[in-house]
Amino acid sequence: YVVASFGLQVVVLAVFMNWTDLTNGHAGLPGIPRPNVFGWVIDEPFEYVFLSVAFAALTYAVCWRLTNSAFGRVLQAIRDDEIAAQAMGKNVVQVKIVVASISSALGAMAGSLYAHYITYINPSSFALHESIFIASLVILGGSERLAGPIVGAFVLLAIPEALKFLAIPDTVAAPLRQVIY
Repeated sequence: YVVASFGLQVVVLAVFMNWTDLTNGHAGLPGIPRPNVFGWVIDEPFEYVFLSVAFAALTYAVCWRLTNSAFGRVLQAIRDDEIAAQAMGKNVVQVKIVVASISSALGAMAGSLYAHYITYINPSSFALHESIFIASLVILGGSERLAGPIVGAFVLLAIPEALKFLAIPDTVAAPLRQVIY
């Protein structure tokens, strides 16, 4: 599934790079407006942190509710043994479609936040290395725990960034960040 997703991403990226009438190709889409929440335009980075944290908390709450419900138990059964879940009368295909739709909606929300923050978007922002990095966050933190991707993000983002504040020469810090990654 992951390899097929990466393959589809490469194809979609190529289409977006070459479909200049829709996406403006490599030039991208400039002029995306800042977020407007009930008349309050969020244009300061510190304000945007609050908006991002609010959406992250909402996302976490939705995921927590899903995983701690009957639907979540079906997801766990499918993860553990798909054939056994199907033998228990669960519609595995329907559950997979629903969870893919929910995941896509949450991903679209994150992409929208990103686009409104930088006010510009182009297809190269979503290259394969970005997806591999996100998959690395999940794998490092653990995919079986809801907080796993948060832990993975902390390890792969915060710790190497913390090295910037140490008095280490750039010739040592850059390779050290790579080693930590």
